[in-house]
Amino acid sequence: MNTRTIEIAVGIFVAAGLAALFMLAMKVSNLATYGGDDGYLISARFDNIGGLKVRSPVSASGVRVGQVTDISYDSGGYEARVTMSIEPQYDKFPTDTAASIMTSGLLGEQFVSLEPGAEEEFLKPGNEIEITQSALVLEQIIGQFLYSQAEE
Repeated sequence: MNTRTIEIAVGIFVAAGLAALFMLAMKVSNLATYGGDDGYLISARFDNIGGLKVRSPVSASGVRVGQVTDISYDSGGYEARVTMSIEPQYDKFPTDTAASIMTSGLLGEQFVSLEPGAEEEFLKPGNEIEITQSALVLEQIIGQFLYSQAEE
């Protein structure tokens, strides 16, 4: 009877460990936050999106307000077009809102940061953010620094 109890306890412990690993994998891969098509879509164009991916977070003042739903290349303007789904409760972003691609944490996960402006009118579904700042690419900065040092 004692051996059976130990085997059941070990089985429960292993099952709990596997469940914890599954939850951790879902959190890291950002799949657990997929909320469907509840929000409204807005877009922005960037010269360089760096390592931004679909399902990357969209935040305002550090609060997650949505996620990136699509990334495409506009061959006419030679820019990346990022489409974002914003949760319905965050529907008061002014039309002069700025979008920037930022890096968070040590792993360098990139996200879109929205900075509201001061306009009276608000973004509507399908609108495009006009004011954007592309991702900061470390290799380009190092290359510019080395090039400027070589000129001296």
